[in-house]
Amino acid sequence: MTMFDDWRARSPHYDETHDALARSVRKFVDREIAPNIDRWEADGELPRELHVKAAKAGILGLGYPEEYGGVSEGFDIFHRLTQSEEIARLGAGGLNASLMTHGIALPPVLALGSEEMKRRIAPEVLSGRKIMALCITEPSGGSDVANIKTRAEKIGNKYVINGSKTFITSGMRADYLTVAVRTGGPGAAGISLMLVETDRPGFSRTRLDKMGWRCSDTATLYFDNVEVPPENLIGPENSGFAGIMRNFNSERLGMAMNCCAHSRVCLTEAADWARQRETFGKRLVDHQAIRIKLADMARQIGTTQAWVDQCAWAMKEGKGVPSDFAMLKVQATRTLEAVAREAAQVLGGASFLTGSKVERVYREVRVNAIGGGSEEIMLDLAGRQLFAN
Repeated sequence: MTMFDDWRARSPHYDETHDALARSVRKFVDREIAPNIDRWEADGELPRELHVKAAKAGILGLGYPEEYGGVSEGFDIFHRLTQSEEIARLGAGGLNASLMTHGIALPPVLALGSEEMKRRIAPEVLSGRKIMALCITEPSGGSDVANIKTRAEKIGNKYVINGSKTFITSGMRADYLTVAVRTGGPGAAGISLMLVETDRPGFSRTRLDKMGWRCSDTATLYFDNVEVPPENLIGPENSGFAGIMRNFNSERLGMAMNCCAHSRVCLTEAADWARQRETFGKRLVDHQAIRIKLADMARQIGTTQAWVDQCAWAMKEGKGVPSDFAMLKVQATRTLEAVAREAAQVLGGASFLTGSKVERVYREVRVNAIGGGSEEIMLDLAGRQLFAN
């Protein structure tokens, strides 16, 4: 049993079906991804055929309705967390972010879109033939969703979109976009969600280079009089804000789980190194200072994982509270930052070399602490919900 398996074995939320899924995903990762991840990191994107292979392996469709090509019977939120854990084993955060980008772009369509839209879009995405991205953040701001500026104006029998989005995961490869646009007046009440196909005239994009998540392509998107039909509206006009908000709890839970998983990657790397490396005539792990570091890393990971499991259970039972997910994300990103730092200290100079999982995870600490809602905004959101009334 490894450090990855141990937390599942001791949790009441996981059973043999989760272990079977873990073994299946692990085989896929070892066969299709592990030999190539360093090259994909250098290339700055994942190959499109990986999405097709992941779909055939049952990874892309896990938890989605079977009528659209998903696999949902007998699966729960803890199967999704198990899958995320296995994908995270390679210590490349961009892998999960880009391969599973439909996980934040497709749910609004399935929850709010017309049946025609669902049947047109979902099977292509869940089969890996098409890639989908969520577009919220703009150059003028990210977390202040209620004040987005990209506008979709109704002209005749079509909407005309003008504006831009930035920091969009899978933005360079996406075929379909779930875009937050302003169709009404100021504030949250004037926001809609719109499906945009990226082959429409007037749409363009530019690649962004990044410190981390390098195998995940990231882009700034431009909408210059992009015309879309009214049937591309996702849900009623001016009701998009609620659709965006309902997505956030799931996204933050997923990010927290990935932070725990990558923290375990760092702890595993540090512990293995400490058992092998010798200094002053004995192994690193035989020094009290190193054992204290490792134990403290395990303490923080275990604490955070317990909260992840608690919030996942609450979501499964329909009892999730937004303030909990906001605070959980902060807890998880701070755990990752602390554990990655201490792992780097244990590895010493080896952690500074490209190719080390710890080096890669350390570079990706900041995107976790900022993406999906910065620490400051998460804590303020929780504070307003808990104490301002």
